[in-house]
Amino acid sequence: MPNPALRLNAILFFTLVGIFIIDQNIKMLFVDGFRYYTDCIDLILVYNRGVAFSMFAFLAEWLKYIQLVMVFGVLGYILYLKKVCYALPAGFLLGGAFSNIYDRFIHGGVVDMVYWHCGFNFAVFNFADVMIDVAVVWFLILSFKPHLCKS
Repeated sequence: MPNPALRLNAILFFTLVGIFIIDQNIKMLFVDGFRYYTDCIDLILVYNRGVAFSMFAFLAEWLKYIQLVMVFGVLGYILYLKKVCYALPAGFLLGGAFSNIYDRFIHGGVVDMVYWHCGFNFAVFNFADVMIDVAVVWFLILSFKPHLCKS
């Protein structure tokens, strides 16, 4: 059986990089001009200068640096815990977070594209946001069911 720290680092790294690459490739489709409209969901291009629902947009340039500090804090904490069961959800969370922060440096805001407007209008979001949400739910499950995490 391989070293648990090596397994944690490998799973975390490859998941993080995979989510980052997938998200950036999807975003490039929209930056390059792809659009699609339906009755319920539109695939459009929006640059979000804030976080969820454009909150904290007033922080402008500071937001990306604050987020970087927070994301590196999460990365450090996951590495400190040394629990392999956190590697995959942490990779989802960090891959999505780094992709969104990268957008802030390259495009001046996060590239969002999925707009739900069937029955109610929802915030425009992207693949990285979905991966971050999946990771948070996964972490909550691991928190409330610690027996699922054996390492």
